[in-house]
Amino acid sequence: MKIICIGRNYTNHIEELKNERPTEPVVFMKPDSAVLLKQHPFVIPEFSEDIHHELEIIVKINKVGKYIEPKFAHKYYDEISVGIDFTARDLQGKLKEKGLPWEKAKAFDGSAVIGEFLPKTDFVSMENLTFELTNNSKTVQKGNTGFMLWKIDELVAYVSQYFTLKIGDIIFTGTPEGVAAVKPNDVLEGFLEDKKLFRIQVK
Repeated sequence: MKIICIGRNYTNHIEELKNERPTEPVVFMKPDSAVLLKQHPFVIPEFSEDIHHELEIIVKINKVGKYIEPKFAHKYYDEISVGIDFTARDLQGKLKEKGLPWEKAKAFDGSAVIGEFLPKTDFVSMENLTFELTNNSKTVQKGNTGFMLWKIDELVAYVSQYFTLKIGDIIFTGTPEGVAAVKPNDVLEGFLEDKKLFRIQVK
């Protein structure tokens, strides 16, 4: 299994981090060791003092695909969920300044939260999904896929140009505005259309 992540896919998030708006999807990857194990807390790593939550819609690939046409992309996933792309923002800033890859800030152990998957047939449209993250029961991020720069099907088609998609691969589709630091004893809960799909504690 590989985890393919998309950065800068919501305008408001691009603006809050003062990033340049991309002309094509920003792609990076996480190894399978980045997946936070079920029932495990998220432990803030020693190498960062500024770990941010980034809530995202995620999709699970259900068949092998390469050079997928956008009009057929919907056939390559049938389950969706929400997840967190934890980011060591302080470390990422240092790496970006030097023009270095982001992996140390994005792909460390436990940096990928994967919620419970639901059939996409449970939802009317992939282009109008509301999702939300709460921290200690307070809403901290809320987004809608209608505001994506590149829609889910476009992303599936795009990444398949570079990486053969295989059964079980996960695509993180980008985060909306509202990213912020987490601290010990925070409790994060992720929702998709009011259905709670994960709950994790920060230590």
